[in-house]
Amino acid sequence: MKTNTINKKEIEKFSRIAEEWWNPQGKFKPLHKFNPIRISYIKNNILSSLKIKNKKKPLQNINILDIGCGGGLLSEPMCRLGANVVGIDASEKNINVARFHAKKNNLNIKYFCASPETLKTKIKFDVVLNMEIIEHVENVDFFLKSCAKLLKKNGIMFIATLNKTLKSYFFAIIGAEYVLRWLPIGTHEWEKFVKPNDLIDMVKKYDLKLDARDGMKFNLFKDEWRLSSDDSINYICKFIKI
Repeated sequence: MKTNTINKKEIEKFSRIAEEWWNPQGKFKPLHKFNPIRISYIKNNILSSLKIKNKKKPLQNINILDIGCGGGLLSEPMCRLGANVVGIDASEKNINVARFHAKKNNLNIKYFCASPETLKTKIKFDVVLNMEIIEHVENVDFFLKSCAKLLKKNGIMFIATLNKTLKSYFFAIIGAEYVLRWLPIGTHEWEKFVKPNDLIDMVKKYDLKLDARDGMKFNLFKDEWRLSSDDSINYICKFIKI
């Protein structure tokens, strides 16, 4: 079994465009559009699970680990909501961008160039975010095992990724990369997509129980993402560590 989940080709691919992270019209434009629905989904599910009453900083004192944090597009809003955030990414360039942007905005986020199996930490986290990352790693099973070790009992892990269907091939690769040019060509490899049931079976071994599963769909007319019962392309799962 491999004991390293870093895919060097994927790291190099994202490192080359690292300076684009905070440009809403740049190469990460799709993620900027994706962010509002991701933030509200994560926040609302944390609040309902941990029975926190909404307030100005609803995630105060919640320890969140953002895996594959990139330039910090999710880490920063989580921090603004009050959470104690640690962001990790295997790309040094991504981490440097994230650190610079957080410092510029006076946000206290701890960023490390690491993968889940190499992160040195004394604490286990209340919440682990695996958002659009498992389709870019080596050995998904070992990656998820390493992530689960970092989560405390009754903690929450969110995993968002792409379903392995013909529809996802045509829409997420042919449509998004070649036709609409939303993403650089080669961003995704269909062989790395994971079916929801396969993901659920995989994480069961690491004491993660499915609590919610939702599809995410882009509305072309409203130019925004929304939750959907259709998980044939993008989907997000919420797991509880038992």
